Amino acid sequence: MIYLDSCVIIYLVEAHPRWGAAVASAIGSGEVDFAVSPLVQCECLAGPIRTVSAILQRDWLFTEFTLLDMCGSVFLRAAELRAHSRIKLPDALHLACAEYHHCDELWTNDDRRTRVSRGLAKNILDARA
Repeated sequence: MIYLDSCVIIYLVEAHPRWGAAVASAIGSGEVDFAVSPLVQCECLAGPIRTVSAILQRDWLFTEFTLLDMCGSVFLRAAELRAHSRIKLPDALHLACAEYHHCDELWTNDDRRTRVSRGLAKNILDARA
């Protein structure tokens, strides 16, 4: 199972001019289960709600992704990650959720997560990769 970071979903749904096609290609490249958390949903819905875009809000239903819960253990692990690496709370929560649910990878475009994840987070859009 692969946990998708908010930025990856946003690039896909909004057809980002630089990253949209690359994300679509990566997601459509195999028989893999993808997962998101309530935090991903929250981060992805903020823009469409702000702009009152009913079309984008409808597209953010996430029906094709497994929804992972965020129990107290996820928040405790996020606190540990923050204490040891000084990453921001949302970054720590994404990592902790992916760890807790034993995801194989966390796909992102954020090198902060890749540096502290001990190999779990992969910057799938890194030009150097």
